[in-house]
Amino acid sequence: MTTTTTATHEARFAAWRAASTVALAAAVLAVGLLASPRALAGGAFEFMPAPQTDLNRLYRIDRVTGAVSSCQYALKEGTVGVTLCFGPGEGAEAQEPGEYGLVASNHEREGGVFRVDYRTGEMSVCYVFEEKVVCTPPETVSPVAAAEGAGTPDTTGTTR
Repeated sequence: MTTTTTATHEARFAAWRAASTVALAAAVLAVGLLASPRALAGGAFEFMPAPQTDLNRLYRIDRVTGAVSSCQYALKEGTVGVTLCFGPGEGAEAQEPGEYGLVASNHEREGGVFRVDYRTGEMSVCYVFEEKVVCTPPETVSPVAAAEGAGTPDTTGTTR
C-alpha cells in the first residue's frame, strides 16, 4: 500500500507542478504585456505647472495625442474654492499620434508651456486664452534652416 500511495502522491505532485508551471508562464506573459513602454512611463498623461511663480495653473497633456488642457484653483465666496479647468481650444486638440510631452521654460513670468513631440522634434507654445487652452502651430527647425545660420527669426507657425 505504501508503494501505491507514494505513486499516487508523486502523480499528484507532477500534475500540480505542471499546472503551476503553466500558470506561472501565463502570469509572466500577462505582466510582460502590461509592462509596455507606455505603461512603464507612468500613464497616459503628463502634468506640468506653468513657470509663472504667482499662477497656480497646471497643464495636462495626453502623451499619445498631444491634446492639452489646464486647471487651476480659484476662490469662491463661502466655499473651500473651486477647480477651474480649461479644455483644448485652437491648436491644443488631438494631433497626429506621437510621443508628446510638456516642457516649462525657466521664465518666472511665463504662463504657458511648450508641447513637444519627442519623435519629430516639433514644438508649440500652449497657454490659456479666452477660457480655452490654445497652442501655436507646431514648429521645427529643418536642417536647411540650421545650415543657413541665424537670420531673421521665423514667425510662429512657419518652418523653413
